[in-house]
Amino acid sequence: MSLQAAAPRLVLASGSVSRRALLASAGLEFRIVPADVDEAALKLQARADGLDATATALLLANAKALSVVASEPQALVIGCDQLLVCEDRWFDKPGSPREARTHLCALRGRTHRLVTAAVCRRGERRLWQTVAAPTLIMRDFSDAFLAAYLIVEAEHLTATVGAYRLEGPGMHLFAAIEGEYAAILGLPLLELLDFLRGYGLLVA
Repeated sequence: MSLQAAAPRLVLASGSVSRRALLASAGLEFRIVPADVDEAALKLQARADGLDATATALLLANAKALSVVASEPQALVIGCDQLLVCEDRWFDKPGSPREARTHLCALRGRTHRLVTAAVCRRGERRLWQTVAAPTLIMRDFSDAFLAAYLIVEAEHLTATVGAYRLEGPGMHLFAAIEGEYAAILGLPLLELLDFLRGYGLLVA
């Protein structure tokens, strides 16, 4: 017995380990086809066009879904994106451990949002979209903690936009968190499941 219909096929347009784990934990069957888009160029254009973080995250999520629908025209394709916003600054994934340290120092003792967008497309049709914006307050941790954290998480520092894994030692960075846990990891899962039930892919 399965909660999921045999068709259409579900495709995740992301190579994110966290998103894959979230869908798998919900018992969904899906294929992974990582999107091929120039995120940096799209962000620059969005900034130039005056788009805010919410509109930009949706733009990127839709672009990622679009990059996959050509090879999966009958599938239901999920595109996702997440922007870390602290005051007026948008953070990208750190390119090195040194940059990760700089990011964490900039976020220390401050509040930031993870603007998390998801889009579902089937062929040329955008069927659904949503944006969640969990709020996280990073504690004013010591330099000693930061040094130890950078060693403990050395292999994962460049994997996420905030240089932290909330499902791992990154939890030690925070004083308070508001919002859906899954959305913090990169996918508003509750809203996605609700859409999939309404679309008939999941048993309601």
